[in-house]
Amino acid sequence: MNITVYCGSNMGSNKKYRSSAIELAKWICKNDHSLLYGGGASGLMGVIADTVLENGGKVLGVRPEFLSDIEAAHSGVTQLIKVENMSERKKIMIENGDLYIALPGGLGTLEEVSEVLSWSMIGRISNPCIILNIDGFYEDLKSQFIKMADEGFLSEENNKKLVFIDSIEEMEEYLSGLYKSLSSKIV
Repeated sequence: MNITVYCGSNMGSNKKYRSSAIELAKWICKNDHSLLYGGGASGLMGVIADTVLENGGKVLGVRPEFLSDIEAAHSGVTQLIKVENMSERKKIMIENGDLYIALPGGLGTLEEVSEVLSWSMIGRISNPCIILNIDGFYEDLKSQFIKMADEGFLSEENNKKLVFIDSIEEMEEYLSGLYKSLSSKIV
């Protein structure tokens, strides 16, 4: 599976963000998945890509050309897909992802997660989007989505398409249950 990971191009101030990126990268490799991410070399993006590569995994980066003037692309990825703009990047990352996971990040991460949820709401994708709420980083966003649902702007069904999870272990349990459920429906 291609695991699309959204995360910051900065490291953030909490050391748990970095350790969670490392743990997620090791989970990706342990399960023979590939990392699909934004192609950056810095911050959490660099940490997760480096760790997947160090553990023998495959890393696919999707990078708009104009970003090379702002920050370095990761030079060691398995494949770097160069695109014209951010819209094309998001589209490729969504269309080629089998599972979407967000680590802590900034506005770019928030925009990407919002786009995944929008695609899910209109039926273009059905794969889950997991928000790794490391040390409560996304607690306010979780509250905002609940408020949107409470105020009638987001259906309960669509609100459930964004799964807030506090740890990699909890994510593994969730995915195990999800895939068992899907397998039993197929049989």
